[in-house]
Amino acid sequence: MPQRMMEAQRLALLSVGIGLAVLALKLLAWWVTGSVALYSDALESVINVVAAGAALLALRLAARPPDDNHPWGHHKAEYLSAVFEGVLIVLAAVSIITAAVDGLLNPRPIEAPLIGLLVNGLATAINAVWGLHLLRAGRRLHSPALRADAQHVLTDVWTSAGVIVGLLLVPLTGWLWLDPVLAIAVALNILWQGYGLLREAAGGLMDEAPDPDLIAKLEAAIGSHGEGAIEAHDIRTRQAGRLLFIDFHLVVPSAMTVAEAHGICDRIEDALREAAPGEATITIHVEPADKAKQGAAVVF
Repeated sequence: MPQRMMEAQRLALLSVGIGLAVLALKLLAWWVTGSVALYSDALESVINVVAAGAALLALRLAARPPDDNHPWGHHKAEYLSAVFEGVLIVLAAVSIITAAVDGLLNPRPIEAPLIGLLVNGLATAINAVWGLHLLRAGRRLHSPALRADAQHVLTDVWTSAGVIVGLLLVPLTGWLWLDPVLAIAVALNILWQGYGLLREAAGGLMDEAPDPDLIAKLEAAIGSHGEGAIEAHDIRTRQAGRLLFIDFHLVVPSAMTVAEAHGICDRIEDALREAAPGEATITIHVEPADKAKQGAAVVF
């Protein structure tokens, strides 16, 4: 198994453990206060634990080598994890809003608010440190599953911070309605985060083109290492988890030997792998001079 995949799986497993610890702290904060807002915050941590588990399973599946049924590998399994997390987010938001509406109709005072907020604050600090570390690792390892997990955790940090600040106002103002209103705000924020995750996952599953800056970088690599060829056209790229697929047509002089054309292809492939953010599968279709297209993407 590649070193990157081993590291990604180790981080996902650690994320499950940290998520469980944070969940325990937030459940304690809710238990001592009875706050609907803290209940919503704890429920979001339940999602984080399940999401981390889903990410771990997806990473293990994505690490499997190609087989007869999956000749291109299992890399898109990470996107399935993100879809699953998005569905969980929607369900959690509905549950939070249901509890918040009950809180609005039947407002209740918050018990031991200071102790609950201190416990919740500790959980939030742990989440902040871990979320930032996980996000950096997800970007470095080019893992959609880890990035989705990190976004969950960091969203939890912001919502927790908002809940803490808001609940500090409840005993000062006596506004009992503020507790369920904060819970509804948390739910709406969770829904927005879920939309982003589902949008990214759908893009990956539908073979959406990578970022324009990356495409420009790849075209520049082709252009600077294709000396001897005539042009490159029909350049296409798609991302599948950590794997980037690149294919294009390379037009060479009709009299060029197979060995010479192969040498150019090798040179371009090395440059593309250097430019690609992670692993790359490259397919080059070599064509004779009469196949050249006007307005080709790259002309040598």
